[in-house]
Amino acid sequence: MRRALLALILSGLALPALAQTIDGPEEYRVCLVMAKDKPEQGWEEALTWQSLGGGEAARHCGAVALIGLGKYGEAATRLETLANESVREDSVRAQMLAQAAQAWMLAGKLQRADAAQRGALILAPGDPEILLDHAVLLAQVHHYNEVVDILTGLLRRQPHRVEALVLRASAFRYQDNLPGARDDVEQALKLDPDFPDALLERGILKRLAGDDAGARADWARAIDVAPHTEAAETARLNIQKMEMKAK
Repeated sequence: MRRALLALILSGLALPALAQTIDGPEEYRVCLVMAKDKPEQGWEEALTWQSLGGGEAARHCGAVALIGLGKYGEAATRLETLANESVREDSVRAQMLAQAAQAWMLAGKLQRADAAQRGALILAPGDPEILLDHAVLLAQVHHYNEVVDILTGLLRRQPHRVEALVLRASAFRYQDNLPGARDDVEQALKLDPDFPDALLERGILKRLAGDDAGARADWARAIDVAPHTEAAETARLNIQKMEMKAK
């Protein structure tokens, strides 16, 4: 989860609107790429740019560089401050808070992440990406009823969101709603047959149903299609555990 979050934040995908609304968008993009690929240089670039009047864009780029440097708490604090001080529209401020929440999650500060996400949702109540992030956080703290409620609402509007289907399947499983979990994961795999998290989840469901061969096949497929993901790592561990029990 931590590596996946880091990749998401450093990609800049969490703030698509900000890049289009700040001053100097091209310089901002260049700074963000540097912050992602070479965070030390990105941090220096952001400081220089800020001293030359780079404003919110430079401050945000600096926060992203801090994430790349592993200073998650400081980055999150800076992003929250930036969101609170920004004069831009609510949707942009919400994205800043959402990214702060992701940084808090990387820092292991889930309560701070929750507060930032809830603040973001006040500013942008129906934002699907923030809702999905919030569901991920709630799943980490085992609030599965809330996870299901959020994702059910999201899936009414975006029924083909594979990540939402897989996460709701997992929440259903923890609620002992195995039929609901199976329905969601099968729908997810119809939409994306090689989605590794869906293959992992279906393998778990098959294992619970006593279908060890089916579970192994799904986990092996998850490893094949995405060998360097956390889903693949979990699949490997599950196969090892199953083999140990079989001895």
